[in-house]
Amino acid sequence: MNKSENQNRCVAQDRSEIFWAISDTWILTKRSLLHIIKNGDQILGLTVQPVMFMLLFYYVFGGAIEIEGAGYLNFLIPGILVQSLAFGSLYTSLSVATDLQRGITDRFKSLPINNSAAITGHVLADLARNLIQGIILIMVGFLIGFSPQARIVDWVLIIALSFLFTLAISWLSAIMGLVAKTIESVNWLGFIIIFPLTFASAAFVPPETMPQPLRWFAENQPVTHIIEAIRALMLGMPVGDHGWLAAIWSVGIIAVSVPTATILFKRHGGR
Repeated sequence: MNKSENQNRCVAQDRSEIFWAISDTWILTKRSLLHIIKNGDQILGLTVQPVMFMLLFYYVFGGAIEIEGAGYLNFLIPGILVQSLAFGSLYTSLSVATDLQRGITDRFKSLPINNSAAITGHVLADLARNLIQGIILIMVGFLIGFSPQARIVDWVLIIALSFLFTLAISWLSAIMGLVAKTIESVNWLGFIIIFPLTFASAAFVPPETMPQPLRWFAENQPVTHIIEAIRALMLGMPVGDHGWLAAIWSVGIIAVSVPTATILFKRHGGR
């Protein structure tokens, strides 16, 4: 076999591996999406929970919080949107932990499929679920008076930032699902990590109103940069440093979480 034939064979083999990796990921993504459709609790959480948060914060606390210029509803909806994306991504950890506890992961590893397809399938299903959740939330926001100033290009950037953030939190959630000893402990891990990030942020009130140590944390943590970037794009305000800081935080979390989740997944026996 000459050098050219050998190179062609190597290229064909690489293409075949890429093809089967994409095919395996697509099949397992469809599996996760079917679980969402057939699970009434997930559909209820997808549609009702973020809307309830928005209505409660707006109608219960909105009268006591003054936001200069934009009004509290316009200030609140970007925060609720990012909070919903973060909590929605926790379904990844629950799905990963359930597969591990029920032996489904071991069964996958006994099959000739791509090693990371099982995790990637859950993550991609989360993207689809959070996209639907975000659309529902903003539509209800319009019904109660939300009045964004975003142009088409701004909405494209909002969707891109939301996807990037969801991808980052979903891979972080996959790690939580892999290290959790039981399915019940997944909820506690999510509460400890996601709850402070979303509530000690610029989601519901300006950080300037917080005590100094909490204000420093709120102003510099990644969720605040995501919220402020999306809020500025929605309201037609300057994004400032929040745009690139939000992108760097999200890419950084993905860069660390993907290999970590892959290593942890391989350690769970099998191949």
